[in-house]
Formats: sequence, structure tokens, C-alpha cells
Amino acid sequence: MKQTFIAEQVFDGERFHQQLPISVEDGQIVALDTVKGAVETQLPGTLVPGFIDVQVNGGGGILLNTDCTVAGIEAIGQAHAQYGTTGYLPTLITDNVEVMQHAADAVAQAVAKGSAGVLGVHFEGPHLSIPKKGVHPQSHIRRISDAELAIFSRDDLGTKVVTLAPENVSVDVIKALVAADVRVCLGHSNADYDTVVAALEAGATGFTHLYNAMSPLSSRDPGMVGAAIESQDAWCGLIVDGHHVHPAAAKVAIAAKPQGKVMLVTDAMPPVGMPENATFELFGIEVVRQGDKLNAVTGELAGCVLDMIGAVNNTVNMLGLPFEEALRMAALYPAEFIGHQQRGLLKVGSQADMVLLNQQRQVEQTYIGGKIVFQK
Repeated sequence: MKQTFIAEQVFDGERFHQQLPISVEDGQIVALDTVKGAVETQLPGTLVPGFIDVQVNGGGGILLNTDCTVAGIEAIGQAHAQYGTTGYLPTLITDNVEVMQHAADAVAQAVAKGSAGVLGVHFEGPHLSIPKKGVHPQSHIRRISDAELAIFSRDDLGTKVVTLAPENVSVDVIKALVAADVRVCLGHSNADYDTVVAALEAGATGFTHLYNAMSPLSSRDPGMVGAAIESQDAWCGLIVDGHHVHPAAAKVAIAAKPQGKVMLVTDAMPPVGMPENATFELFGIEVVRQGDKLNAVTGELAGCVLDMIGAVNNTVNMLGLPFEEALRMAALYPAEFIGHQQRGLLKVGSQADMVLLNQQRQVEQTYIGGKIVFQK
């Protein structure tokens, strides 16, 4: 069926338009005009490209580590769709190899099934640095083995991202991962500057939640933060919730990096989309929600209850960036990072992943492939 959506305002990923018709067929945008035989839908509000989140640990009461099923993955996606996420990487934090295998199998099934929004998988660990582990369980942090390499090398997982600490993974292994079509991100690391640069030269292309759980920038020791900000080519995920990164630090990174190399991520945990008082367990440790903040009872920040539209609005309100740049940080730039050139823009040939926002910049409707997956 052909559909034409006519919103009061459209942001196509580059600029705003008034009353721009978007015609969709078979999940793709086929014309920026009305087309013969299409069903027309008037949309009150602003239509923007769907958001892409490359770090989603959970949502809707589900944590991927404890529910490695297609149903669990889809429940996470449904929770985030109400906040404008149309593409995401279910993210498994550090765990044993059996759980990694179960998660990979579930993601492969979801990808094969065409589960709405599932673009691949992000393995955040287990090859991390113990001094920068955060809430990742130390008992499962380990050197890489053939068992993990076999999982990372699978070709049925969609887009693959692996976060690792380069002081604990050799440049030869990083090169092997890149050759296996893995996007290597650096994070949860105490590496020095030279080790990080060597990992970038070996093919690493991203940094996981910039500033958090990584060696800091100082005058004589640039650390991972310094290498990340200096790099002209690597993408940096940024958690803009006001807790993980001070607004001034976020603004410094955005000013220093080339435009397009800082993307918004949520690092979301199960309470996203759940009642305010929702708590959960993470490897036997209780995690408590206090407003928009998650802390383990042991004190550490334990992921986020941030959602993508929240991150967009925080980027405008806390960091002072233009609304259109915040939208690009949530859609276009992560699409470019994971190599999904048909996403992040509302152009002819793009997938019809779209979000309708009201005047308060809150989500009214979410579409994936032209099909509505959330309506307020």
C-alpha cells in the first residue's frame, strides 16, 4: 500500500520544511511529493528521522542479560519506541560465554524474523579493565578466547559492535575483529594514550560513553579521553543525562570533534518505560532509581533511565545546541557509525523510520518502515 504523510513540519535530517509530503511504499520513502493512489495522512506536529540507539541494555522491565530471548528483545524495543527509537542494538554487558551465546542466538533470530528496530547487537565486554569496570561483574571480566571470537565472527547478527579495553586486547585481535565486520569501540579502559592510538590504527572506530569508565585527560597524560577527543575519525557515544557527564565536559568534546562524530546513546536499563519506583537486580546487586538516576546500592552509577527523546531535549536544554543538530546526533550520526546509510534521513530511498513530535518536543507517534509502532 502506498501512503503519503503530510506533517505540519518536516525535518529531513538536514533542514526543516513546511507541509512536505513524504510518500512511502514497501517501507521506503519513494517520493517527497504526493503520489497517485496513495492514502494520505495529515500529521499535526513535526516529523523527524527515527532515532538510533547503539547502546540499549534494557527497557520495559527487561534486561538483555537475564532475558536472552526474541520476546525479551522485542519488549525492550517496544519500550524504547515510545521515545522515538526506531533502530537499536540490544546490548549485552559482561557475562559468561554461555549467556553471550544465548544472546547471540536470540539476536540472530530477531534479525532473521525482522523484529521491529533490531539492527544487530552490542557486546559491552567482557574484555574490559577491572579498574574501570563500573558495575560490570569482575568475576566475568577476562581475556578474549576462541569462544568469544567465534561469537563475534558470526555473520547472522546484523551490525556487530564490541566494546573492549585495548590494554587487554592486542592490536592483532582488534584487526581480526575488524576483518570479521565488527565495529570495535574502546571503553571501560585504563589504557594510556599510546595504547589507545594503536587500537585506533588497528581499526577501532568508536568510544563507548565518552568520559565514563575511561582514563581521563590531563596535561601530561591525555589518556583515552584525550585520544577520543583528538581523533578526527572515531565516533564517540555520549550520555546526556546531566549525571554521567557534566554539561561543560560534553560541550568541550562536541566543540573539539568534527561535526558528526558525537552521537547520543542512552545506556538504558530495564526501568525505561516503567513506573518511577522501578528497581531491578544486576548480578545480584540491587539497582535503585531515584528520579532520572540509577545507582547500585554499592554506589556506582548503573546505566541510565535515559531515553532518546530525553537525550535530544537535554542536548538542546543543557548543552545549548540547535534542535536540528540534536536530532542529527540521535539519528544521522549513529546511522553513519553503524553503516546504515538508508537511515537517519527522510530522503528518497531512505527507510521510512519516522517520529512525530508535538510542540513540546515529545513523541506522539513512531513509525518503522512506514508502519506505526507507537501512538500516544
